[in-house]
Amino acid sequence: MDMTNQRVAVDSAVSLDDLLVAVGGGDRDAFGALFDELGPRTLALAHRVVGSRARGEEVLQEAWLQVWRTAAAYDRDRGSARAWITTLVHRRAVDTVRHDVAEHRRDQRFESAREPDFDSVSDDVVARDEHLRVRGCLNTLTDKQREAIDRAYFGGLTYAEVASVLAVNPATVKTRIRDGLQRLRACMGGK
Repeated sequence: MDMTNQRVAVDSAVSLDDLLVAVGGGDRDAFGALFDELGPRTLALAHRVVGSRARGEEVLQEAWLQVWRTAAAYDRDRGSARAWITTLVHRRAVDTVRHDVAEHRRDQRFESAREPDFDSVSDDVVARDEHLRVRGCLNTLTDKQREAIDRAYFGGLTYAEVASVLAVNPATVKTRIRDGLQRLRACMGGK
């Protein structure tokens, strides 16, 4: 008899909750059937949370290993198997993101601690020179361009909010900002 057809028959006759209970008893076939049903959805969830397909696959593997190890703790009175497994995968993905962020911060602190201290006077001179260059380039803008850029970038307003404050069409604001940024880029030596 073909085992593939047998599994399809079992899948359609048994609920996910029953499969998870069977997994709690060590049933490998039930685990396979459960994974066949929920694996793609939980992979999509993990990928969405961690932002990387490869990292999502790692999360999925760890989470389903946890399903295998802790399925006996599943209580169908507290929720469905789908919700239990989805919650487990989501928590594992969130923990992974938190771990990755913490690791990145540790690496940044380590790198900044390793960086030699440069002469602060030379840093100040470079910063002052850059400040003067930016100020000079801002002076090449028209008043309308400068005002639109100031309100959008330094005031944190959206195009629509800038248009409302200046009592002009949003398309006009976009044009002023675009033209002003192009002029700044050219002045600063950009492309």
